[in-house]
Amino acid sequence: MTLAYEWLGPLMFAGALVLLSLGYPVAFSLGGVAIAFGILGIGLGIFDPVFLTAMPQRIFGIMANYTLLAIPYFIFMGAMLEKSGIAERLLETMGILFGRLRGGLALAVVLVGALLAATTGVVAATVVAMGLISLPIMLRYGYNKELATGVIAASGTLGQIIPPSVVLVVLGDQLGVSVGDLFLGSVIPGLMMAIAFALHVLIVAFLKPVAPALPAEVREIGGKALTRRVIQVMMPPLILILLVLGSIFFGIATPTEAGAVGCAGAIALAAANRQLTLESLRQVCDATLRITSMVIFILFGSTAFSLVFRGLNGDQFMFDVLANLPGGKTGFLVVSMLVIFILGFFIDFFEIAFIVIPLFVPVAQQLGIDLIWYGVILGANLQTSFLTPPFGFALFYLRGVAPPEVTTADIYRGVIPFILLQLLVLVLIILFPGIVSFLPSLAG
Repeated sequence: MTLAYEWLGPLMFAGALVLLSLGYPVAFSLGGVAIAFGILGIGLGIFDPVFLTAMPQRIFGIMANYTLLAIPYFIFMGAMLEKSGIAERLLETMGILFGRLRGGLALAVVLVGALLAATTGVVAATVVAMGLISLPIMLRYGYNKELATGVIAASGTLGQIIPPSVVLVVLGDQLGVSVGDLFLGSVIPGLMMAIAFALHVLIVAFLKPVAPALPAEVREIGGKALTRRVIQVMMPPLILILLVLGSIFFGIATPTEAGAVGCAGAIALAAANRQLTLESLRQVCDATLRITSMVIFILFGSTAFSLVFRGLNGDQFMFDVLANLPGGKTGFLVVSMLVIFILGFFIDFFEIAFIVIPLFVPVAQQLGIDLIWYGVILGANLQTSFLTPPFGFALFYLRGVAPPEVTTADIYRGVIPFILLQLLVLVLIILFPGIVSFLPSLAG
């Protein structure tokens, strides 16, 4: 291939990003670019059509991928738990329990965000639920708008890194590593982020009058009644977490099997809360079908894209560039983290996972990077980018349900301290890989 034609691969990649940034559907953008550059490559005599003969086999391989079956299970579980009212009951109870503290409501949001992350793993559902329920209450009792919106958006993104996370399921598939090991490796980093958020809330509330305690008349429940309510509200999600994550961590079930167990548990919780109706079940199934279909069609489009990209030697071009960066492993980590962070502003996680991650994996393997550790820092990085203005997806979710008196500027300013905390945790798990590898090594 001549030097002029070597740039067709990178140009193909850039063309896909342009179409995505213009708002075209992901699957069709990837498939359309693949068709256009495939025809161009054949016309120039530099693309062997034999690459396209692998397409049917690849598609059937995707449909038979047992790991990817966990995606609809976790999506269904999250949607069903959203219908069960578990988020509302948790926020109400935790608000009463911690309301006597300055910053207590914000602390309750962090704890509930972590619990919802460990039960649903769906960021949008968590941010929207907490924005609808807790934001009006915090504003009513004198909370600073920036602190209130920042803690809701940040706590909602914990579903990106705390298992069971759809993000980690997809990363495990793309990296070719065990999803269970990724789940284990992300537990400590996820808890570190939740603890960092909680400490920030308590310190800021102690130093500044931005998060007052709830009035005594609001905390109407006390003593044994409060204890009984806390147990009743906390036990169902904790049991579900034990069923799903415990079965994975102790080797009883695969992530896919655990997802099925989680679905059954979510249905049981909805029935216990008298929220299980044919209409709610139809809505949950509809949401699951829509999101799962979107993921599968993106996979089909990305498969066509990767085949043509490889046929144009784009993968070799990117490998040579990334493998020969100054600084070796450190240089590659810096560049790959920056690319993921920046792309997270503009395009969804699924596009990043199916287009960009496959370019990084061969280089990471060549450099001897532990792919479990690499997968966890990718997940933590994506969590940060989803929170970062001006295009962080969590900010859009919260903006959609925030009261009129809360401006976009309030939300943007509010998330900045939490972004810095996430970056601090990301740096720590990069500098100290043992934070990630400790639990998987125990399981091994």
